[in-house]
Amino acid sequence: MPSYLSPGVYVEEVASGSRPIEGVGTSVAAFVGLAPDGPLNEPTLVTNWTQYVASFGEFTDGYFLAHSVYGFFNNGGSAAYVVRVGGARGGVTGAPGEGADSIGGQRGRSAVAGAAAPAALTAGAAQTLGTFKVSAVAPGESGTLSVEVTDAEGEGPAERFRLVVKDGTKPVETFDVSAKKSARNYVVTQVKERSKLIVVQEGAAASQLARPDNQTVALEVPVAAETPAVPDAAEAESVGIAEYLGDSSDRTGFGGLEAVDEISMVAVPDLMAAYQRGAIDLEAVKAVQLGLIAHCELMGDRLAIIDPPPGLNARQVRVWRQETSNYDSKYAALYYPWIKVFDPAGGQTRLIPPSGHIAGIWARNDSERGVHKAPANEVVRGAVDLEMQITRGEQDLLNPIGVNCIRTFPGRGIRVWGARTLSSDPAWRYLNVRRYFNYLEESILNGTQWVVFEPNDQALWARIRRNISAFLVTEWRSGALFGATPEDAYYVKCDAETNPPESVDLGRVICQIGVSPVKPAEFVIFRLAQFSGGSGELEE
Repeated sequence: MPSYLSPGVYVEEVASGSRPIEGVGTSVAAFVGLAPDGPLNEPTLVTNWTQYVASFGEFTDGYFLAHSVYGFFNNGGSAAYVVRVGGARGGVTGAPGEGADSIGGQRGRSAVAGAAAPAALTAGAAQTLGTFKVSAVAPGESGTLSVEVTDAEGEGPAERFRLVVKDGTKPVETFDVSAKKSARNYVVTQVKERSKLIVVQEGAAASQLARPDNQTVALEVPVAAETPAVPDAAEAESVGIAEYLGDSSDRTGFGGLEAVDEISMVAVPDLMAAYQRGAIDLEAVKAVQLGLIAHCELMGDRLAIIDPPPGLNARQVRVWRQETSNYDSKYAALYYPWIKVFDPAGGQTRLIPPSGHIAGIWARNDSERGVHKAPANEVVRGAVDLEMQITRGEQDLLNPIGVNCIRTFPGRGIRVWGARTLSSDPAWRYLNVRRYFNYLEESILNGTQWVVFEPNDQALWARIRRNISAFLVTEWRSGALFGATPEDAYYVKCDAETNPPESVDLGRVICQIGVSPVKPAEFVIFRLAQFSGGSGELEE
């Protein structure tokens, strides 16, 4: 209370009593996976594809993290935390034979478990190929390698040519490339990204580069030095699971994401890369996915986007879903099938898990319509095809067990055609209901921090009711709550009934809030009947 000791006019600032609650963001994703570069076990914020490439490198053969992050931004995502795992062994999966540099320099080549790992190879002497230099980086089976330059098939620019790598007399790699540096199929880039045997370098200034003449050049083959044996498959698998799950105290794996409050969705696309290569089995996949679901349930403010194993038809994915019935959670969603995208690294299409693209669709839906709208009937940007074409009859079997299908519709493209969680509880069946409650809980939590240590009386209770009601009426007006009037859509109760004296003596303020969320129109039914007119018409 200020003191007034002398006559005069005093101007004072007082609080209006209104403390608006602002809605929190719901579009921040988290990806855990493999990358050729970047900080290990450190959640790193990226807000566009360029930032991701600068921190973690380009697309990498055999892994899905880069493709998933690219699909996230391509579908409308705006911010994501990326956790690179794997450590010195070069991958989360601990795949047999993969060393620290296997993702980048050796492009994921593996050896048999228990055998010698690939040694660091010194490239053979470079040979001249017109204005380029070519050298071998790995030995062939026959011990002799050569490179042949021939004409490219079909008509095209003069700088196009075909590069054929031969192991002895057998062609083992073929590249249709260009000598033009700005071309998409530039020879240096294409060979670097796709070849396991040679490397091509510029031997002249960019302005002087030209198509080499048709010729055959023999290469000097490098010799590998022996390296210690790699761990066996069982050890590799156990390391992979532990690296995924991580430790909250060490801020590793999923545990490292506990410190980032703004995350609302989590995906682990590279888990299936390990399964495809045989580094882990389905039981290990299940253990990691259960760990991801447990992380989301523990945090209570994010959902797990689960990928199914590759190559499953509708019947097989139904069996797999029944085998994973303990995935029953309102904090997880499953999407099927895998999608086919263009791979810039290989210059062709490839199949990838859908989780990254789905996360982007969630973010786009939240931005354009709001988190209360189900993230379905949305186009999957960047998808050129699906691994499996799902029929309506097949979805009739998958939708009730929580498998959200991605389907192709003539004239409408590839769309997400499901919006369910993996929960068996009807109250939490729909994704938008769970995500909207996450949004409400987080917004109210952040917007009422001022209440702590305030005098616990009727005036405080009234201010709480007023501020939360103001927030909820705005939500109702935006169409997020069901009801013809605000009274039908929500209620806020904070009074002497919810706060009896014994509760006040314990320093507690209890406020009860009820909301009626909108549910998606999942089944649209039009009932048509014949009508025989004329009997009730007016006659003139």
